[in-house]
Amino acid sequence: MPCRPCVWHKLRTDPILKFLIVALSFYGKSTIEGPMKSVKTVNALSHYTEWNIAHVHSGALGWVAMITIGSMYYLIPRLFGREEMYSTRLINVHFWWSTIGVVLYIAAMWIAGVAQGLMWRATNDDGTLTYSFAQSVSAMYPFYYVRLIGGTMFFAGMLLMAYNMWKTIAAGKAVNDARIPEAVHA
Repeated sequence: MPCRPCVWHKLRTDPILKFLIVALSFYGKSTIEGPMKSVKTVNALSHYTEWNIAHVHSGALGWVAMITIGSMYYLIPRLFGREEMYSTRLINVHFWWSTIGVVLYIAAMWIAGVAQGLMWRATNDDGTLTYSFAQSVSAMYPFYYVRLIGGTMFFAGMLLMAYNMWKTIAAGKAVNDARIPEAVHA
């Protein structure tokens, strides 16, 4: 039986596939993290902290948004009778901005969540809290700035996507045929 040609190089060269692979990675991470947070000792540390927000954003931005973005980049040219998107380079830039943005965003919140959990649990010898709520909030400021940088990167990537889609749609013509052109395979 003849062996199919190797297509592993597409993992390095196809920007749409990169979105899908990163989305799958975030899905796996979120799927493992959820049950892990149900362990009593982990939940005692993470409950009501930024860690929960990081977990949700990891699933929403890392999994749902990335899989949707990759799907849109695949579908739009085919729906408008084009061979490919207006700019593959913009897709690559979008991929890196989004990936780095999500990682910065959620990593800052994970670290902030652990710090919050530890600060809220710290007690003095007499049983009083070591840190006030205000102190725990002010300790989060650096993480909020990193979160802002990550969110801005992700948003900037979405603006690139909007521009790339607009140029692709403007240069194409809506396909009214029941057949949508297939992808060009290298």
